[in-house]
Amino acid sequence: MANLETVLARADDAIDESLDRLRALVRLKSISTDSAYAPQCREAAAWLAATLDEIGFSTRVHDTVGHPVVLGHQDGARQDAPHVLFYGHYDVQPVDPLELWIGDPFEPRIEERAEGRKVITGRGTSDDKGQLLTFIEACRAYKDVNGTLPCRVSILLEGDEESGAASLAGFLETHADEVTADLALVCDTGMPDPETPAIPVSLRGLAGEEIIIKAADRDLHSGHYGGAAANPNHVLAKILADLHDENGRVTVPHFYDGVHETPDDIKAMWRTMDMYGEALLRDISLSQPSGEKGRSILELTWARPTAEVNGMTGGYTGRGFKTVIPAQASAKISFRLVGDQDPNAIRAHFRDFVRARIPGDCSVEFIAHGTSRAVQLPYDSPALDKAKKALAGEWPNPAVIIGMGGSIPVVADFQSKLDMETLLVGFALEDGRIHSPNEKYDLRSFHKGVRSWIRILDALAE
Repeated sequence: MANLETVLARADDAIDESLDRLRALVRLKSISTDSAYAPQCREAAAWLAATLDEIGFSTRVHDTVGHPVVLGHQDGARQDAPHVLFYGHYDVQPVDPLELWIGDPFEPRIEERAEGRKVITGRGTSDDKGQLLTFIEACRAYKDVNGTLPCRVSILLEGDEESGAASLAGFLETHADEVTADLALVCDTGMPDPETPAIPVSLRGLAGEEIIIKAADRDLHSGHYGGAAANPNHVLAKILADLHDENGRVTVPHFYDGVHETPDDIKAMWRTMDMYGEALLRDISLSQPSGEKGRSILELTWARPTAEVNGMTGGYTGRGFKTVIPAQASAKISFRLVGDQDPNAIRAHFRDFVRARIPGDCSVEFIAHGTSRAVQLPYDSPALDKAKKALAGEWPNPAVIIGMGGSIPVVADFQSKLDMETLLVGFALEDGRIHSPNEKYDLRSFHKGVRSWIRILDALAE
């Protein structure tokens, strides 16, 4: 096979054609959450299937209970190399509010920003069409030069990620033999700055709870009943205040079961990245970290569990003033989970915690919202080590090992349903405005993303 530099040069020569294909894909209005765009979602799936067929994949578009799944396979030159499964999603978020877009969200444009930086704008450029095309274009360059890929590659592209990925879990179960590989590759992540690639090794899980506290059978006049009747707002406030101690730790019994300390060398690496955590708060006009005392901002957002109150209602909240004691009060609480925390156990312990604080005159109702387990990938994975070395050949700064405060449910599914390790590498930047008006993708990140996947595929196949 031709050497790596020849394949990289081919990607450089073809970058304009790669951008043309990105424009074509972005023009397809694949908004998964709105049924009016179902035909466009199907068109995007068909476009991707045809693109994969064009570079030698055996591809099929699978119907699901949601939007179609595209699944393609291609053998590689090295039969003893690992089989990798690449995952991406072709669906996008709605574009509302439309009036805040500078141009048509589905007519991508190349724009020049400060210091000569160029970006491509349009819905899906960064999340996730531009990202998934970095991998497909890397495969194309490899095939153009060598006529084959370095290892066996499967590509799975779904169309429901932005609307809850309801169809994917069932698809993975019914097509387990087709999608199980030695290693999954996921690109739906980003970089801390334009010079530094990142490899996330942890994703926080989630448990969502809604509580409704009821007392009297109607709203009461606070003058007639104040001081005698139970006030659900007071009960709720006391429960929520009890959720944390003076050091910021969550006080729900057994909450920290399954929480493991981050290795010292990783925490030391994060301390060298303090400026990112400080910038995270500074960008929202804050400066003092909340949460557990003695932890860095990055550790708090990447590797520690949380209990956050997302919403509260109770009594009169309209204009002016109304002197009532409400009949009920409610709150929505989300728990971000790490390590081996069990979301169902967290839910049960939280409910016991709340029930123990309900006065005899009051009652409580619980409404369960979504759950997902946290994902912790091994710090000593051979694939992680190979990816770090491959990225070092492409970027000015060495790759940093990070955590992610949010969740990517498919990674948990790969781990729990298919017993498959995942390598997460993405090239989006923090200012990409994903899910917001005027979404964009840095052209240098796109180009170097293609080159990075060439290097990673080559390294994994060795």
